[in-house]
Amino acid sequence: MTTAKDLFIIAMDPDHSVGQGDLSLALAGAELIDLAGAGAIVVDGDRIVPGESPAPDDRLLREAAGGLVPQAPHEPVEDWLWRRGRDLAATYQAALEEDGELTRKRTGRLSLGAERVQPADTPAGRRAAERWAEKEPVLAALASAVGVDGAPPGDEPGFEDEAVTTVMAAVHDAVMELEAVRQRRTIENAAFANVWRGP
Repeated sequence: MTTAKDLFIIAMDPDHSVGQGDLSLALAGAELIDLAGAGAIVVDGDRIVPGESPAPDDRLLREAAGGLVPQAPHEPVEDWLWRRGRDLAATYQAALEEDGELTRKRTGRLSLGAERVQPADTPAGRRAAERWAEKEPVLAALASAVGVDGAPPGDEPGFEDEAVTTVMAAVHDAVMELEAVRQRRTIENAAFANVWRGP
């Protein structure tokens, strides 16, 4: 399992309420962190430079690595998060369901209740839960960025790896920017509704 897949499984916990946009940005950040750890990319300043090692043997990580800008000037981390993160949560959900890591279950007493997705009891799912229980720093910081566990964003400890620090900062900035867009839309919609309502 990858950090992104572990993050998705943790975010599926019914006790957590995670926005799909926030989660997609964090998943893209998790991919970068795994690619950097494997040597498939190098974070140079705030830009992503393809590394010398191949991407890990994971379909979604290979897909992410294949989408990197190969020539200079290389893409900034935050730009890549927005581009790669578009609908990425849905992509991960489909991949994990296909791999049997997620199952669909109806809620409520009747079989007609709402259907929701939940982690399956698999070795990979148990490893993700163990990593979460141990508060593995990267996973905990990514989860914090999207509001899992009620931890306020930005409280993660410093990381020894500069690439991880750069990616994590970009994830936080992107999530805050997305929240600002949501708030602006809410205000605009409320103002529009008031115009229609009239004095």
